[in-house]
This record gives sequence, C-alpha cells and structure tokens, in this order.
Amino acid sequence: MATDLLSELLVNPKRAETFSMQEWDLLVCQAGHARLLGRLHHLFHANGLGEKVPDPVRWHFEAAARMTSRHKESVKWEAVQIQRALEKVGVPIVLLKGAAYAMCDLPAATGRLFLDIDILVPKPSLSEVETALNRSGWHATHHDEYDQRYYRKWMHELPPLKHLKRQTVLDVHHTILPETARLTPDPHLMILDSVPIEGEQDLYVLSPADMVLHSATHLFHDGELEHGLRDLVDLDSLVRHFSEKDPQFFDSLVKRAGVMNLERPLYYALQYTNKILNTPVPEDIMGKAKPGGPGLLLSGLMDSLFTRALKPDHPSCEDGFTGIARWMLYVRSHYLRMPPHLLIPHLLYKAVVTPYTEWRNAKDEKPVTNLNEFMKNIKADKQL
Repeated sequence: MATDLLSELLVNPKRAETFSMQEWDLLVCQAGHARLLGRLHHLFHANGLGEKVPDPVRWHFEAAARMTSRHKESVKWEAVQIQRALEKVGVPIVLLKGAAYAMCDLPAATGRLFLDIDILVPKPSLSEVETALNRSGWHATHHDEYDQRYYRKWMHELPPLKHLKRQTVLDVHHTILPETARLTPDPHLMILDSVPIEGEQDLYVLSPADMVLHSATHLFHDGELEHGLRDLVDLDSLVRHFSEKDPQFFDSLVKRAGVMNLERPLYYALQYTNKILNTPVPEDIMGKAKPGGPGLLLSGLMDSLFTRALKPDHPSCEDGFTGIARWMLYVRSHYLRMPPHLLIPHLLYKAVVTPYTEWRNAKDEKPVTNLNEFMKNIKADKQL
C-alpha cells in the first residue's frame, strides 16, 4: 500500500516521535526524492524535535541543511552578478521563484535547493538583455536550430543560459506562460507592480499576490511533477507568510487572479495546499475561488490525478494509477501550452526527428533542422 510519511510529517511534525527505524529510513528516501531533506531539518528544530532524530539518519538532514544554506548564499551572490551584467541595459530585473525567496529571506527559502535562477524582464529589452548576458559569460545551452526557433517564437523565455565559468543556469523570462498558452497573464502588470529589493539596484521581486500566482501557475501548468510536493510546500509557505502579515491578503489574491486571468491555477493552489498540507484557507476565500475551478465531472478527475502526482516521487507513495496520472498531467501540460495545430508537429518533431538527428550527429553528419531535410536524409540512408 502507498505510504506517504513525508506529507504526514509536513502536516504533523510530532508524528516523528513515534517513528520506527524502518519508517525513518523510508522518510529519508521519500524526502530525498522530493528534495525536502533540508526543509525537514529546519522543521524538526522549529518543533523541538532535533534531538528526537536517530543518529543513523540525522546526518542526512544535517548534510542537506548545510547544502541548502550554501545554495541560498550562492543564489544571492549570483543574483548580484546578473544585476551587474545588466546594469548598462537599465531595465528592471524581477527575480522569480527560488531566487526571489532567497533574496527576500522568505521562509520558503529555508532548507530549499536552488537548481537555477529565473528572472523576468520586459520583452522589448530581451535582445539587449541577452547580448549583455552573453558578454558576461552567459551562453545558450540549446544549440539545435529547431530548439532555438521553438523557444524564441513560441515560449515565454529564452533558451536556458549557462555561465561558462561558474556553470550556473539562468532562465530569462519575458512572461510566465508561453504566448500560445490558453491563459494570458499580463507580464507588464507584474513588472509594474513588482517590489524593489532593499539595498539592491534594479533588482525586484513580484508583489506577494503575484508571487503566489506565479508559483501556482508554474506548478499546475507543469507536466513534470516529480518534485511537485516541493513546489506545493513553497506555495504553503508563501500563503502562510503573506496571510499572517496582511489580513487582507487572501481577498487581494483572489482579485489579482481575476485581473491576471489565473483563477484556475489559484483554485488548484488553495485546494491542494489545504488538502495535502493543511494550509489555513478561510472558507469564504475557497468559496470565492471555486468559480475559477473546473466543473463537477472534471473536478473529480483532476482530484484523482493531482492527489497522486503531488506525492513524493518514490515507489512507496505510488499505487497502480500513479504512473497513468502523471502521464495524463504531462499530456495536459502540453495541451495547455500550445494549440493542437502547433503542438502536434512539435511533438512529432521531438519524438521522431530529434532522435534521428542525435543518431546522425553521432556519425558526425550535419544536424537536421527541419522535416524536409529529415525526409531527404531518410531516403539517402535507404539508398545506402
């Protein structure tokens, strides 16, 4: 049977006092797969349970806490380097997700791993921003002509950039969803309402409501939910923090979702943070968010999918339908991202042409960059 110890512990840390060594071992595995070992270390100590963790497993949590602390400081330093690289461009640089949490020392940054840095800049300045970053050592990681065209024409970001020396990865966004997506949040409004980071020139973060909405949109439009629980924990932390600071936060959040055309992601965010992590969401707020959710029949299906996909990506948390649920959400994410007349050719290209191109490249042949060239090469291979 599926046993999600990690989610249980996130809701009720005192549950750890009754764990057997077998359960501790399973918890370490689940938390490792979910990238939440560092968060658990802080959770234990915040609840006076640090000494309750058995010695044989304690080092896992302590090592993760040290690593996440170094990650946080590295992200802060890297953000300043990005600001310096773009100083002459003179545009606001809005840090997104983990980098924003770290720079503002939000609770969501505590014990969190940071794999890359995401920034949002105005679309008209995108070319200048990319050129300035190139001069400072940031260069594209996707060299395939098709991938470059795909990102630049359809997506909400440049192809990922990697620094030549430091090997850190930077995603430069000009909006938060692909321009072909069904939902169309206004990035100009997000940048306009962004909040300057104290003591940092030209560095900003999204407003509290937009920060939650972006996190929700990222999670519930992403088809790869292997680390979905980690992102749900981020959402839980953001909602708790901002609602405690501002009694009117929930009302402003619902209103902002309407303005930004993000009612559906907000509904899912409130629904599943409350259901899985017991996030305190007032009943009247859930009532206000409900019209943005799916209809009755679809709601049952989505609940079945998300309650499976948002568990730790570990065999102990799976049942016979978990794999199907994750596959269906992966297909859904592509459906939400692009209309069928664009999506089908793209998927065919990635499923057929890309593997063939990699095979040809392995033979030191010229890369294939379009379907016509692909068919010509197929015919040439047959003649050989």
